[in-house]
Amino acid sequence: MVAGEDDAMQRDHYYDSARALGDLAAAHAVGVETGRRTLARLDSRSLSTRNAPVILSAELARGFFGHLVGAVSGGSLYRKASFLLDAQGRQIFPGWMQIYEQPHLLRGPGSSNFDDEGVATLPNSLVSGGVLERYVLGSYSARKLGLSSTGNAGGVHNLTVTPNAGALAELLGDMGTGLYVTELLGQGVNLITGDYSRGAAGFWVEQGKIIHPVHEITIAGNLKQMFTDIIAVGNEIDHRGNVRTGPIHLREMTIAGESGQEED
Repeated sequence: MVAGEDDAMQRDHYYDSARALGDLAAAHAVGVETGRRTLARLDSRSLSTRNAPVILSAELARGFFGHLVGAVSGGSLYRKASFLLDAQGRQIFPGWMQIYEQPHLLRGPGSSNFDDEGVATLPNSLVSGGVLERYVLGSYSARKLGLSSTGNAGGVHNLTVTPNAGALAELLGDMGTGLYVTELLGQGVNLITGDYSRGAAGFWVEQGKIIHPVHEITIAGNLKQMFTDIIAVGNEIDHRGNVRTGPIHLREMTIAGESGQEED
């Protein structure tokens, strides 16, 4: 949907996805949410360059943890194209972090009894106590690494990130001042080095309240540091994809404005 105010134009979208028709949101509700999101972005402005805390919406957090999956997948590892080489058994997240697969979840988008090669799937942990427990392997990549298949040919199955905090409002309140990101642009993620730099849009937050919408900025960091800098995962989980997570609060990222001017 596109909305305009004077010469300024903004757009946004919303959707729903489910395995069963009865689980889908009503078309009217999807349309209303699309309109709400689009209107909320009117009067967007840029920011001066600064370092600040960042919250990624649940929709974007799914992709964020998708980078973890890409970095610990067999193809990246045997090609030595991952910033998490030899990371199995190491602490890569805060000690409270738990990430596990639920391949037999009823009506889950990624539910399956077998992976793409016919290997049986089992519920199991990927990250426990912040420690990477295993890699994500199919038969071919497992043989290349001298390991066994983890039943992940074709990807993970309902990868679930356990929350340690409440709703988004609580995360915003705990952050105080910072950036709430609702859209990311571009493909600026390097899984070999972990370098992360993407165009972004969202909302500037002060004293735990949204102040104004923001656009034409870039957020940057390194995934290895970003993983350890996760302060909280909210409990408003996005169930529409194969990675199930709530919004995440990151301690700090570099935010570059359009002008490139430093914050006063």
